[in-house]
Amino acid sequence: METKIIPAVEIEHALGILQSSGIIAFPTDTVYGLGALVFNQNAIENIYPAKNRPIEKAIPILIGDLSDLDQIAVDIPNMALRFAARFWPGPLTCIVPKKHTLPLAVSATPTVAVRIPDHPDARALLRAAGPMAVTSANISGQPSPTTAQDVYDQLNGHIPLILDGGTTPGGIPSTLVDCTGEKPVILREGPITLAELLAALKDFGSLL
Repeated sequence: METKIIPAVEIEHALGILQSSGIIAFPTDTVYGLGALVFNQNAIENIYPAKNRPIEKAIPILIGDLSDLDQIAVDIPNMALRFAARFWPGPLTCIVPKKHTLPLAVSATPTVAVRIPDHPDARALLRAAGPMAVTSANISGQPSPTTAQDVYDQLNGHIPLILDGGTTPGGIPSTLVDCTGEKPVILREGPITLAELLAALKDFGSLL
């Protein structure tokens, strides 16, 4: 397979690949992501061998706007909505109850991880394509890519397209927080700390 690199603003070619059950890499506010349309089971399954990702690991979902959350989640906890209001778009991924219509390839559990990236190219793509299942565009266990060249060095020949948006501003994956319990539980450390999350909940609580 030939892997092409084109400017991230040229999304028409990317949309064609996605709508033909393909997968692509593109920049986000943290690292480059590798994604497929979220309701395309076959396309999502292609992500796992492309990056040698263990099949039992769920794939997070990226959305372009908060209004898209209802397409993939149900019974959304108030905690998650408060975090979304404070930190989205941004490097915070929230685990919420998933909609039953999501493919098992996204998550075999009752929950799904979701966020809105704070990156103009990523949001333009997501607004045009719809919600996408997206994981870091690297070989599993290798460094997360922050440039299109990083992606190419690892995934050349495994994916058809990389959208080049320059160096990603974040450089590390997002904070992953479970919002399904009484208190937030951080499952992966990232740019947003537990103290910031608790402060956000406290601030909202003072307004109620």
